Amino acid sequence: MSRIVITDCDHPTIEIERTIFARAGYELELAQCHTPQEVVAAGTGAVALLTQYAPITEAVLAALPSVRVLGVYGASLDRIELPAAERRGLRVVNVPDYGVDEVADHTVGLILALTRGIVALDRAVHAGVWDFRRGGELRRGSGQQVGIIGLGRIGSAVARRALALRFRVVAADPRGPAVEGVRLVELGELLATSDVVSVTTRLDPSTRHLLDAAALARMKPGAYLVNTSRGGLVDQAALVDALRSGHLGGAALDVLEREPIARDDPLLSLPNVVLTPHAAFYSRESIVEMKRRAAEAVTAALAESDPLGRG
Repeated sequence: MSRIVITDCDHPTIEIERTIFARAGYELELAQCHTPQEVVAAGTGAVALLTQYAPITEAVLAALPSVRVLGVYGASLDRIELPAAERRGLRVVNVPDYGVDEVADHTVGLILALTRGIVALDRAVHAGVWDFRRGGELRRGSGQQVGIIGLGRIGSAVARRALALRFRVVAADPRGPAVEGVRLVELGELLATSDVVSVTTRLDPSTRHLLDAAALARMKPGAYLVNTSRGGLVDQAALVDALRSGHLGGAALDVLEREPIARDDPLLSLPNVVLTPHAAFYSRESIVEMKRRAAEAVTAALAESDPLGRG
């Protein structure tokens, strides 16, 4: 029986995937790989890999000639060296739209946590301080502008929610669709004029450290940064400097350059930072959908790559 390997997975169970793969005639093996070498060791002889965070590099693919399909839990393909996969004629499948509502809701929740001072107020109350001023000088939403970098499925959903809350909304995305009520602007204008900058674009070589020290310096003094996309879009060291200097008013991050966060990470010592553990995608419904659709996509791609059904 041909074998499919899940290279890594932090979900409580893989029974959904096991059932789908068994129905299609495949044996499933779960590994917990963190390095390319571990992926090679686990994936030797497999016809497909399904990955969550493990790196699928050109060297990995060269060492695994039996692999015909690469599947990804979720939307982002940044852990796969796509040019190498393309050169080898491999099918790459993902689930690009399973958690749009969850991520958009989480993003807006983080925006409100910052602009309404919710986390600072909560911390003060828990510390025994009953004082509305501990949230900072809060402003009405209708007087603030949210700038969205990336107006794809999630960015558009964030924009519609922010508009419903009466924020002004602009977006920077040369390929973005039109969203009623959202003004498209250049990235420089978005950074200089927005009270909140929300990052919802893809991570690839052209966008890594899109928000570097120079870009952060262009942001409006006192502005907030929210990132629910990928940690590599933001230069984390530069962000810490911008927060420490007071140039930025705060940040809310669901994703980091290195996950999980180290206990000595300077972000943990900054009172104006809200952190969540790469949780924006999650709901009881979304994780079931993601797992089912990822497994179905892998089996469908395997069938297409071998019409004779030889596994």
